[in-house]
Amino acid sequence: MILNIAAYHFTPIDDPQALADRLLEGAADIGLRGTILVAPEGLNLFLAGEVEPLRAYLATVRSDTRFAGLLAKESFSRAMPFGRLKAKVKPEIITFRHPQASPLARRAPAVAPETLARWLDQGHDDAGKPVVLLDTRNEEEFGYGSFAGALTLPITDFTELPQALAPHRPALADATVVSFCTGGVRCEKAALWMADTGMDNVLQLDGGILGYFERVGGRHYQGRCFVFDSRLALDPQLQPLHDATPTEAHA
Repeated sequence: MILNIAAYHFTPIDDPQALADRLLEGAADIGLRGTILVAPEGLNLFLAGEVEPLRAYLATVRSDTRFAGLLAKESFSRAMPFGRLKAKVKPEIITFRHPQASPLARRAPAVAPETLARWLDQGHDDAGKPVVLLDTRNEEEFGYGSFAGALTLPITDFTELPQALAPHRPALADATVVSFCTGGVRCEKAALWMADTGMDNVLQLDGGILGYFERVGGRHYQGRCFVFDSRLALDPQLQPLHDATPTEAHA
């Protein structure tokens, strides 16, 4: 079986290129494939390989004190879902272009998957306020699935979210808004930006959809979660929609 991981961690990085080169070399040495994204604000990994070497690689990454808190969402496939290994240095690990939304300054308040599931079961949060789930992903992604009743926005790129959200802001004022995305990067940045622009009622879903699947399963979720490789999407049991090599998947 192939282990697939998605992991990110926000922390200041003074020399992103040097880190990217080192991580790429270590991954190549043990036959990993996928994408390593490094930015001054942190690290984002989408990698696949044999189980023990990949877990050992993550342990090595965490041995750097900057990444001691790196958490990885795991799933498995029979086939390797990435065609090659690459490392990129970018201004942000996900482009948003709103510096005030930097998680380096502060973390967005979060709600645990188990707590969110309980709120959705009971129809309100613990203060009795309605809960609105805000999908911060794009149209292609939520086309594969989303939380039941979630607010989805007609965007093709994350940078479009502020403008697309604007008409909905008055209706969200009296609710507890929970932003969510695939693994946590976008929903954290969105939550920080919303807080900075006057919304003090926003939480991020800790660990994103994949973290919710790991800890809760599919309760209140409809469909699958889009992923950025040849598997295309995972169901709530973290099983892939397609389990073929990239070449086979596009044949």
